[in-house]
Amino acid sequence: MANLHVLVADDEPGMRKGICKAVKRMQLKLNEQEETITFTPLEAADGTETIRMLREHPVDLLLLDYKMPGMSGLEILEQIRNEKLDIMTIMVTAYASLDVAVSATKNGAFDFLAKPFTPAELRSVIEKATGSLLAHRQAKRLAEEKRKVRFQFLSVLAHELKAPIAAVESYLQLIKQRAAGDDLQAYDHIIDRSIIRLEGMRKLIFDLLDLTRIESGEKKRELAEVDLVEVAKTSLETMSELARQRGIRMDLQAPEHLFVMADRSELEIVFNNLISNAIKYNKDNGQVTVTIARQDEQIVIKVSDTGIGLTPEEQSRLFEEFVRIKNEQTRHILGSGLGLSIVKKIAQLYEGSVAVQSKKNVGSTFSVFLPSKIISNKNNK
Repeated sequence: MANLHVLVADDEPGMRKGICKAVKRMQLKLNEQEETITFTPLEAADGTETIRMLREHPVDLLLLDYKMPGMSGLEILEQIRNEKLDIMTIMVTAYASLDVAVSATKNGAFDFLAKPFTPAELRSVIEKATGSLLAHRQAKRLAEEKRKVRFQFLSVLAHELKAPIAAVESYLQLIKQRAAGDDLQAYDHIIDRSIIRLEGMRKLIFDLLDLTRIESGEKKRELAEVDLVEVAKTSLETMSELARQRGIRMDLQAPEHLFVMADRSELEIVFNNLISNAIKYNKDNGQVTVTIARQDEQIVIKVSDTGIGLTPEEQSRLFEEFVRIKNEQTRHILGSGLGLSIVKKIAQLYEGSVAVQSKKNVGSTFSVFLPSKIISNKNNK
């Protein structure tokens, strides 16, 4: 239950008491809000006391008399605007005219209530002001959260790019200074290291673009009949050279075909990320097994490895953005920290989910669960 403070600023004691009594009895449940909203009334008898109350007490709504001793309603509105107080003001006056309403609105009043008014009119204007106030505050919170997320995102991105840029720069300085002499072959390993670093930055940028397109909804999705097994085979073939260099065997366990209605590029991203990770974090001469099956009204994609594995704490953070598990076993493995986050977001596009099971120094199995409703009728032909 949320409680809002309402300051009733009016030089007529009877008017103040009547409004406060009505406000105290009010309970609202707006369409956008699940909780009930109640009100605590406060009183001020003149302009000076009104300003003091606004500064000393938490006030959400202000029912402000247009004419009061010490300071007029318009002067108080100006003060509220100058001090940037987060208050929704309703101007109350017996001098109801278009000019008064326009002046009050220009100075920041949300609404206008002419005396005399009925309890129903009072309730109606407070309900509208409350809805607007809560919507404004929610938008403000979201904007602040967005600003913080953007700042954190850029900070992490800058950190992730700083190390490889510094490494490439130092390698170029070594070449410029002829640190290894005049024999060009002596610099091959420096060039190789630079290329690896640049490939890491390229992967980060491409992953970042994929993530941005998916989250913004700007990625053009082309849903069509796609053979999930054929996409998996293509990905395994793409990664075969990387696996061969480390003696890692790869195996596919799947039906001959499994057609789904999906965006092929999204499925390729899923398989490429999971299989490349299974190779990178595997042990030399290890095994990668890709399994595709229909199970319990869903499609299950599993990629298992015999690699370094994960602790329970590491598993809990895996699918977050820019998360890379850093320890003695992984410090030489390059990555963007975005791949698994992208896999999760793609699964969610299909109303699916992801999971991981892992045991330290034994291996990991990453699973993607997709609803059976995406299965194409072509499988039954």
